[in-house]
Amino acid sequence: MAKRDYYEVLGVDKNASKDDIKKAYRRLAIQNHPDKNPGDHAAEERFKEATEAYEVLADDEKRSAYDRFGFAGVEGMGGSGGAQDFSSVFKDFEDIFGFGDFSNIFDSFFGGGGRRGGGDRGRVARGSNLRYDLELSFEDAVFGTAVEISYSRHDACRSCGGTGSSDGSGRRVCPTCQGSGQVRRSSGFFSIAQPCPTCHGEGSTIERPCRDCDGTGLAKKKQKIKVTIPPGVEDGKRVVIPGQGDVGPNGGPPGDLYVFIRVRPHEYFEREGNDLYCALPIGLATAALGGEITFETIEKKKIKVTIPAGVQNGRMLRVRDEGVPSSSGRRGDLYLKVVVRVPERLSRRGRELLEELRAVEGEDAAPRPIRLQDLKN
Repeated sequence: MAKRDYYEVLGVDKNASKDDIKKAYRRLAIQNHPDKNPGDHAAEERFKEATEAYEVLADDEKRSAYDRFGFAGVEGMGGSGGAQDFSSVFKDFEDIFGFGDFSNIFDSFFGGGGRRGGGDRGRVARGSNLRYDLELSFEDAVFGTAVEISYSRHDACRSCGGTGSSDGSGRRVCPTCQGSGQVRRSSGFFSIAQPCPTCHGEGSTIERPCRDCDGTGLAKKKQKIKVTIPPGVEDGKRVVIPGQGDVGPNGGPPGDLYVFIRVRPHEYFEREGNDLYCALPIGLATAALGGEITFETIEKKKIKVTIPAGVQNGRMLRVRDEGVPSSSGRRGDLYLKVVVRVPERLSRRGRELLEELRAVEGEDAAPRPIRLQDLKN
């Protein structure tokens, strides 16, 4: 079935003010509310349709996008198609209808983020995720490593076995809400569901809480685990260890452990993606004549590097497959930046040879400027 135009749904024209849109929506919401029309699926659909239209037309940005591009303009903005977030609408409802906590009305058919009482009865909460900051050396980040870490997390209380009760009886149905997790109050046409004040929406209570864990069923515990760091991990990345976070209350499943990586800088090497960079100092003679030199890579491997004759200061020499390993199996490259070292002190014989070289080759006494961009190439 094709979607109806939002203005048509609310029965207003395209130049309608925000107040007109609000009044139109209030009228339709009261008229088609499920509590006023029990079992009437058509009324429920009209209620949902009106709410979706209001969510778009009450927002200036979404309304502008809808006016220009139709439903396509609000795709992904919570106004058309798929799961939607009506929290922005909920904030307006206290002003529209005169009372708050309106979002509970929509939980059953909009999938609201709040607790839904009876529908979630017996559901246990998942434990919290934890964060661990791990500092690695540059080499360990490049080639990977296994590290043993120690941290604290919530685990099942030993005294009560995680039940939360001192006598081991566990939780019992809440006498106030009879296990639904909600209490309802009426206001005009509406029946509003709110979390039960006795069990705080859990639907159950503990009569004799465990003294060691105050009824939570949880206790702090120190834990050591080994974390495998894959090769090529970058600074600021994280490694997720499933199930190593806090255990959930009342026997709920544990959260995850997020290991955030901080990489210490290297004294000589720098990294860009999967490539490594390093300065390569050479002498005047090698720069002029060229030759072959020995270089030690980051993994302490000695390789031969060919220096072309007449190489200029700042030139990059590429050594393939000596960079950082990647998940694809191919390593990055190593780039060596040539730094021509000019001797600060010369022996008498060295000075004589350089003087002779200058006389033979000649030097421009009035050199022309070189463009800066040429030096970067």
